Amino acid sequence: MPTAREALLDAAVSALAALPWSGVRMVDVASAAGVSRQTLYNEFGSKEGLARALVRREADIYLRGVDRVLADHAVPADRLVALVEWTVGSARSSALIRALLTGCWGERLPAPRPGRTPGVHSPVPAQRRADAGVPGPSELVAAVRDRSLAALEKELPAVDPLEVARCCETVVRLALSYVVAPDPARQGTPGGGHAAHVRAVLARTPMRPVS
Repeated sequence: MPTAREALLDAAVSALAALPWSGVRMVDVASAAGVSRQTLYNEFGSKEGLARALVRREADIYLRGVDRVLADHAVPADRLVALVEWTVGSARSSALIRALLTGCWGERLPAPRPGRTPGVHSPVPAQRRADAGVPGPSELVAAVRDRSLAALEKELPAVDPLEVARCCETVVRLALSYVVAPDPARQGTPGGGHAAHVRAVLARTPMRPVS
């Protein structure tokens, strides 16, 4: 059974499907979650706090998925293909994840704002983390690159880690290119054509052994 906090975040996501963030009312979110408005304020502090928590959760969902797909495959190339497919699929299914990856926040979304004033701490640990802010696109790219490198360097012990890191970043940025500019000619093919594209890039990426 979801906690009150999760129920409130789920209710906020549902509200965003029908309304711009400016039209989402705290009282309606609390009602949809089946809790009091006071519980909502106890958890998030304000509507801005709710927005930060909502965006923080979406970033965490995306990064947990990155870890999962990287762990689900044994072959390095398969891991990176799965990473691209997860990234593109996540951006397609969640407007918030798409905005996190691209930095393009429309007026319908709760665009992240600077964290709370230093020294003002929420009594809720999860909210303190959300109040610290959310990663921007460049930070997400770096986080995914580093996770990919950690997953692959054990499989490629003879390859220079810098070469593996460059390869991982190239693949992450390739995924973002599909997020920003989908290829309609390939949308009907398995994986939207991502798999073939990633494998072609990997085949051309130099992987020099450690000297």
